[in-house]
Amino acid sequence: MSRELIEVPLKQLVVSDSNVRRTGSADGVEELAASILAHGLLQPLLVEAREDGRYAVIAGSRRLMALKLLSKRKALPRGFTVPVMVMEAGEEESLAENVVRMPLHPADQFEAFRRLELSGLGSAEIAARFGVSLRTVRQRLALGAVSPHLMQAYREGELTLAQLEAFTVTDDPVRQDEVYQGLGSFREAWRIRAALTQADVSGRDRRVQFLGLDAYEIAGGGVLRDLFSTTDEVWLTDVALLDRLCLSKLGEIADGVRQEGWLWTEVLMEFPHGHGCRRLYPHAVDQDDEAVAQRLAASMALEKLYQQHPHDEVGEDIAAEMTRLEEEIARLSEQAYAYDPDVIARAGAFVVLGHDGQARIERGFVRLQDDIAEPQEESAEQAAHSATSDSVSAEVPSAEPEIGGVALSDRLIADLSAQRTIALRDALARQPEIALLALAHSLILQGFYGVRYDAPSCLSIRIDSPALAHHAEGIDDGPAARAIAERHEEWARLMPQEAAALWHWLAALDRDSRDALLAHVVAQSVNAVILPHERRTNAIHDADRLAQTAGLAMRDYWCPTVPAYLGRVTKAAIMQAVSEGVSDEAARRLTSLTKVEMAREAERRLVETDWLPACLRTSASEVEGEQEPVVFADAAE
Repeated sequence: MSRELIEVPLKQLVVSDSNVRRTGSADGVEELAASILAHGLLQPLLVEAREDGRYAVIAGSRRLMALKLLSKRKALPRGFTVPVMVMEAGEEESLAENVVRMPLHPADQFEAFRRLELSGLGSAEIAARFGVSLRTVRQRLALGAVSPHLMQAYREGELTLAQLEAFTVTDDPVRQDEVYQGLGSFREAWRIRAALTQADVSGRDRRVQFLGLDAYEIAGGGVLRDLFSTTDEVWLTDVALLDRLCLSKLGEIADGVRQEGWLWTEVLMEFPHGHGCRRLYPHAVDQDDEAVAQRLAASMALEKLYQQHPHDEVGEDIAAEMTRLEEEIARLSEQAYAYDPDVIARAGAFVVLGHDGQARIERGFVRLQDDIAEPQEESAEQAAHSATSDSVSAEVPSAEPEIGGVALSDRLIADLSAQRTIALRDALARQPEIALLALAHSLILQGFYGVRYDAPSCLSIRIDSPALAHHAEGIDDGPAARAIAERHEEWARLMPQEAAALWHWLAALDRDSRDALLAHVVAQSVNAVILPHERRTNAIHDADRLAQTAGLAMRDYWCPTVPAYLGRVTKAAIMQAVSEGVSDEAARRLTSLTKVEMAREAERRLVETDWLPACLRTSASEVEGEQEPVVFADAAE
């Protein structure tokens, strides 16, 4: 078979009908063009001469397309000639040229890229030479730098490409080998990443959201990056540095708060629920007409936008204007309330990191050592009583109390006061309005003034509001907790500062307002937490009945996300959730996924549904059949 190697002008080359490559002929042409521009044409084209003077390319159609692309971009000189091998050939030779060729093993490619980097070429230059993205180059360089033991395992088929990619989370080959040896036969990619990052902090952590990744890296903090994650997942390795930086940033915010005149500020990562302080709230202040007019105008403008756009989905411009108006109304509303200067002088503020990654400033806390009782004005009757008591003090034994200036024994006082108590019970039972007022007074004292006034009411009713944060992380920053806190603060701003004035203030409230306030206080005593060491069957049944009566809709407050539920249950439970919430077919499609992948995919499918775990369902309409019992386990698979 005769062969002749010649140079042919590019414009004389066409694709032959005998070329067997029909599928994917245009794939990777950009990369090939970049390689030809950087390294030249490394292999001549196989052509046959045509009678019209042109040459038909039997093998090398992708190279021809890349050359014409470069010519179109004027990257090649005018009259550029192409080395070709002329021969009498047809489809069989084209087939042989494409079939016999053996592609490069990916491991060899990764290591070759790594050697280019070690020779002094930067990632950007390598990307330009091969026509690939900078991200692709970084991925290949990371793969080329893995432990030699892992690369050999990949060559021998003991590791898949996805598993090898998971090891690139760290560039420490010793650590890679340690994890590889410890995994045994359980080598799913998610397990590898989890093992390599178990002591690190995810980039989604609230501390990272608050501080910012750039600030952490500028301070010298180490970062692990998953180059193969579509979300550019990162992990921070220096947890102590991260905490110090967050506390420092919170401290700067606290410095600004202290400039307001507060006696003290305290910086913490978590809000100290056992602070032991009494809390005071701001009260309404007079605003000038201009501020009132601005607030009214902003409220009317926002209401008009809501009427014009009743649906949730609005354009970016409208959404931005709504947000601006809401912030303006909040700012003007905040200015309508202020703390008394004497309160600021003896109270302080906590500056903590919220679970949403934002700084949380809580003002108005009075420590016990700073809590000065307000002087009480002495009435004329009290003054007369004091004078009478002084005059007879020498005649009455100190152990016996005085009632109206007459010394009575303890036994008699108990008898008389018991008689008054039983009579007061009957009188109160005959007047429901006053009984409700007394109930509200007792509970509101505890809910709003309870730290300072231990037993402020004659009613033997005690309200208990169990803390929930140690059962559910981040619950204090959830939608329900925020709504409760905002409602509490709104009422506290309206109430008198001192408990002694509460009865008259409460008695002056209209019935609807008093009922709303009572509902707020009573609601804080609800405890429907199910714990393995407690048997509160009747209380939990009562909570179910209360939820049905109140029409509780848990999907307004909770969603089946990976952190909240799907990442904490077994694969079987995930599939059951998808089967109930979407369909049996959707659940079956998840069977081949790892647990991490399954949880993420389930979250994507369930987030738009109304599905809830059995223990969160309120009515029978939310699930077919009876509610399943709650089963406690030490850990989910």
